[in-house]
Amino acid sequence: MTTAIQKKTKPDSSSKVQDAIALLRADHKLVSTLFAEYEKTRSNSKKKTLVSQICTELSVHAQVEEEIFYPAVKQALKDREMIPEAIVEHATLKVLIGQVEGIEPDGEMFDAKIKVLSEYVKHHVKEEQNEMFPQAKSTELDMIELGGKIAARKKMLLVERT
Repeated sequence: MTTAIQKKTKPDSSSKVQDAIALLRADHKLVSTLFAEYEKTRSNSKKKTLVSQICTELSVHAQVEEEIFYPAVKQALKDREMIPEAIVEHATLKVLIGQVEGIEPDGEMFDAKIKVLSEYVKHHVKEEQNEMFPQAKSTELDMIELGGKIAARKKMLLVERT
């Protein structure tokens, strides 16, 4: 009987606000999938589309983390190392994004920049998921409330980018 209830309530749960960490993890997974697709394709038009998506997703993700998630976690943990390091990593990601966003994929140097961006993102994601997220969960932060703020801000930023 429990499984029937779970299946029945599952579609409704998508309309509910996710907690902040679940939203951020979903972003991580999406970007990882986009990088994997990029690795597989040889089509320059497909590469250009994927890079556009990757840049949008990473830019919006970084912005909501910096505006909403990081300040809340920094305050809750009284952190003076982990969050500043993550912000510096975001700055480097933004530089790499600036080198590929809106540019025609033109061979091995472009592919190398995407590869470096992908590796850098993997490193950053690993630190967030293995260190920051568990520590954030251990605080009194309301992850559902943060998730609502993040989802609303993401929606606004995505509209602005279209």
